[in-house]
Amino acid sequence: MYVPEVNVVDDPGVVLGLLRAAGVGHLVSIGDAGFESTVLPFLVDDTLTCGRAHVARANPQWRDLDAHPALLIVPVTDAYVSPSWYPSKADDPRVVPTWNYEVVHVHATVRVHDDPGFVRQVVADLTELNEASRVAASPTPPAWSIDDAPSDFIDRQLRAIVGLELSIDSVVAKRKLSQNRTDADREGVITGLRNTPMHRNETISDAMTT
Repeated sequence: MYVPEVNVVDDPGVVLGLLRAAGVGHLVSIGDAGFESTVLPFLVDDTLTCGRAHVARANPQWRDLDAHPALLIVPVTDAYVSPSWYPSKADDPRVVPTWNYEVVHVHATVRVHDDPGFVRQVVADLTELNEASRVAASPTPPAWSIDDAPSDFIDRQLRAIVGLELSIDSVVAKRKLSQNRTDADREGVITGLRNTPMHRNETISDAMTT
């Protein structure tokens, strides 16, 4: 990924926060049929060395993944930026639209786990993480657990998926948040995004103020 110096994110804590804020990514690999990609929720450890996920057993991508490199593309936030929001255009009309975004690329070697214990733990951990986030935002109804469903039903569901362990080789994170503009133009972008009622605009404007 091309990352100008001004857009580089090299703080591991910030990178970890971006990954966990997104929670879902596009796992891209190369198999016998060429490029393959699956959108999947994932977990990542505190040291950015290991990730976990699962895919449907019916998805052929996992059969080409074991011990092979893959790229997890994690889009975090993004939004269109109008040049109309730049105060500086009054003095210099040479401005164009752009797109602000935060994205993380996780380069990893994948190990396939086709065993019930690993898969159950991944599902349980993903559920606990995402239910905790949901309940923190709105405590009603209470958090759901895989133990709330009949065990034979859960077992059947688990047999329909395959676990993935990502040994992370490198992580590249990029935040394109109008860093190349003046403070006044950046404030104009933030105001413009917040005055445009779209969820993606709200999240990217929040990112610009951190």
